[in-house]
Amino acid sequence: MAEHGFGIIGCGMIAEFHTRAINEIDGARVVAAWSRNPANGEKIAGMAGGNCTIYDDLDRMLAHPGLDVVCVCTPSGAHMEPAVSAARAGKHVVVEKPLEITLPRCDAIIEACESAGVRLCTIFPSRFSDANVRLKEAIASGRFGRLTLGDTHVKWWRTQQYYDSGGWRGTWDLDGGGALMNQAIHNVDLLYWLMGDVLAVTAMTATLAHQRIEVEDTAVAALRFQNGALGTIEAATSAFPGLLQRTEIHGDRGSARVEQDDITLWEFQEKVPHDNDVFAAMAGRSNFKAGASDPRGITHAGHRDQLQDFLQAIDENRAPLVDGREGRKSVEIIRAIYRSAQTGTTVTLPLEE
Repeated sequence: MAEHGFGIIGCGMIAEFHTRAINEIDGARVVAAWSRNPANGEKIAGMAGGNCTIYDDLDRMLAHPGLDVVCVCTPSGAHMEPAVSAARAGKHVVVEKPLEITLPRCDAIIEACESAGVRLCTIFPSRFSDANVRLKEAIASGRFGRLTLGDTHVKWWRTQQYYDSGGWRGTWDLDGGGALMNQAIHNVDLLYWLMGDVLAVTAMTATLAHQRIEVEDTAVAALRFQNGALGTIEAATSAFPGLLQRTEIHGDRGSARVEQDDITLWEFQEKVPHDNDVFAAMAGRSNFKAGASDPRGITHAGHRDQLQDFLQAIDENRAPLVDGREGRKSVEIIRAIYRSAQTGTTVTLPLEE
């Protein structure tokens, strides 16, 4: 793999996960970082192991020698401006989820990268976990028969202090939404990836366990997929003490359930010899709640695997596994859910904004 110099834009908590992931990739290193908070920038520089220059001017950072990839780690509703600037400077762009908080802002990033001829990916590390990859392969090979139901559940807990600790948290302008847009978006992306495009949604949202936030901490949605299957999404930061996230896929010839990174159900009408091996290898591994009650309680392994794929995509001149248009899908579904909840109507996709 060619050598790649990374720049980190925004040095808050999620930037630490990007830095740890980059440190574990051969031929990759963090060479520059931009931050409004000098202390946060110095922390990222220290994690990068030295030779990382901290900037408070984005244009100067983007001109740093040897920089060819940037990771946008600013608050969700502030992804577009630095991503577009990076693309126009000729840098490949990684954007932490969500790609942006509205479809026009997502489209501006996608168009800027396409115009500049640079690669773009949206961070969705759950697609890279062994259990979810096995699930995707089983669907693609037809083992479920006709897909009938797809459900995902993210019943997490966040304290009031979590929302109070950052001025952007829990706001429409910068968070773009609540439990759906910030936490459950990983599972919304997974459900789309596994089940296919969504045709229509009917939803309700509420704020039940927190004060001083504009957005939902509890949401439920019923979905109809384009293939005819039905499904549900449950998302919450109001469910003490926080449970493992769960995704269930059903068809007329099989069912499977993934809880966090464990396969806890793997049953098919037509069994194959390695089914028992899959279940044995993929069960009993999640002995932690992985973000269910603590936003830091996640691993950076998925970030590492996704960034590795992105660098290979650059070197091989191909699209990454999760490009900008894939990243846009979950934002579209969530925006449709919000519109349904606000209007009390069923909303069809594609969504016009």
